[in-house]
Amino acid sequence: MLPGAARPPNLAEGMSAGGRERRESGRAGLELAVEYERLNAFLSDYTQNISQGGTFIRTDRPLRVGTVLSFTIRAPQLVDGIVLRGVVRWVVEVAQSRSGRPAGMGIAFVYDSPEEKASLESRLDRLMAQALGPAAFEKLMGRSAPSPLDDEGFP
Repeated sequence: MLPGAARPPNLAEGMSAGGRERRESGRAGLELAVEYERLNAFLSDYTQNISQGGTFIRTDRPLRVGTVLSFTIRAPQLVDGIVLRGVVRWVVEVAQSRSGRPAGMGIAFVYDSPEEKASLESRLDRLMAQALGPAAFEKLMGRSAPSPLDDEGFP
């Protein structure tokens, strides 16, 4: 964990023993481009879902549990991507993957301050609302949809 960073939630604990969802925030099934560095190589993969607390990145090359990484989420409506930091909380290896459960890694977001957290959560909410539409956002997330991103991709 990064010095001074609040301990992120354990996404693996988001599921009960019976496989029921226990996460506090809703997740949106969005496929967004994600770029990150691994062993001095830049990789590009895709999210499978995203919430205020984290994301699942589909990849055949997941990082090890506990790895802290910086990554950029790209979307057509954003002029610049959204840069986030996170920690790998759980992994689905290629050998464990199957239909409906792709290979990849569950990432819990890490923030340096409450202000950074609020700012990035607001940007993610706006991105999800724009991608899903206000009605779908409200149903999935259980709260009102934020106003859309402006023409430059900023809230």
